[in-house]
Amino acid sequence: MRILVIGAGATGGYFGGRLLEAGRDVTFLVRPRRAELLAKNGLTIKSPAGDVTLQNPPTVSAATLTTPFDVIILSCKAYDLDNAIADFAPAVGPDTAIIPFLNGMRHLDVLDAKFGIGCVMGGQCQIAATVDPEGVIHHLAPMHAMSFGERGGPKGDRARRIEATLQGARFDVRASADIIQDMYEKWVFLATLAGSTSLMRAPAGHITAAPGGADFIRALRAEIASVAAAEGHAPRPEFLERTGTMLFAPSSPLTASMLRDIRSHARIEADQIIGDLIQRAETNSSGALDVPLLRVVYTHLKAYESQLS
Repeated sequence: MRILVIGAGATGGYFGGRLLEAGRDVTFLVRPRRAELLAKNGLTIKSPAGDVTLQNPPTVSAATLTTPFDVIILSCKAYDLDNAIADFAPAVGPDTAIIPFLNGMRHLDVLDAKFGIGCVMGGQCQIAATVDPEGVIHHLAPMHAMSFGERGGPKGDRARRIEATLQGARFDVRASADIIQDMYEKWVFLATLAGSTSLMRAPAGHITAAPGGADFIRALRAEIASVAAAEGHAPRPEFLERTGTMLFAPSSPLTASMLRDIRSHARIEADQIIGDLIQRAETNSSGALDVPLLRVVYTHLKAYESQLS
């Protein structure tokens, strides 16, 4: 399968780099500056799973992208989705599978409107990674996994064939029979972590060690889970137990990428991760939900955004 990875940042660069390391047919769609860095220095990953530098990784620009790919891995920030679509649209053919690893759920409607649900799979990944000024990808924790699956009518064994292609690349991969449930559960965890650590400007372990901190995180998670439940995707007990050990572990250094972006005075996904939850809480068919902590988090994030130049 020919795989196009949109961007070579923390997420796309990590998973695409691991696939390239494993001998898969991978091309990165990148901007000119990133293309120059990759041509000069290669794609370098520093990781608990093993370091690697891949010299001369295949790249393409939006201006020279003309032929369809079998799989497109989309991992841009949600606020860059429209620009990304304009760039990779020429690579989408009738049999292309787009696997988006964006946060939240709003992006599915945008992608469906442009390409149709038959081309757009559901997808989610778990990884903590960042890119330094030299373009090196730093994988910050052992966790590195992805899952994806069909959302419309099944297209034969497409998901299983993609799973087979992506396996063996030093990360965990799974074709999911219930990808929307997986995506909602990831959203519950991410919004809880991003909301709490960004509001408190501290890792999870420092919050839980503070008076009322653990109760705050539990209450925030309960609000977010209530929105997911109203959408028909209540988090499963085993998911809450597993992620709870991460959120409430003593001295946990866990933070969200949103907090790292705030510390770098960068753009954040306030509307996609938090704002959309509030909108769904207000408009669900069972009646408006009370989400006061989510509203505090959202006000805080929007106040931060208003200060960005």
